[in-house]
Amino acid sequence: MATLWILILTGAVIAFFWFSRQFAESAKQHAERQAERLQVQLLSVACQKRRLGILRNGKPGIKSQFMFEFSSDGESVYQGVLYLENSHLLKSDIPPHRIG
Repeated sequence: MATLWILILTGAVIAFFWFSRQFAESAKQHAERQAERLQVQLLSVACQKRRLGILRNGKPGIKSQFMFEFSSDGESVYQGVLYLENSHLLKSDIPPHRIG
């Protein structure tokens, strides 16, 4: 019986890691789209927060918050935030930045 629980727990950890990687790739794609739309250079994307929760559609899922850094002039660095539910982008917070 203990072996079964260990296998279930191990499977759950592997599944969480696998889905987390998929959501990280999705966040990178969303950040690249934001950078293209703003005509800025994307520097990096990093996960700030990830947790299990109930999504807006009422189903369980993973809520994530990703920070992305970008530069508009090659010298200054700005940080934006992407809010995702699973791989769906809910909103993005982009700070005021220099255009140029």
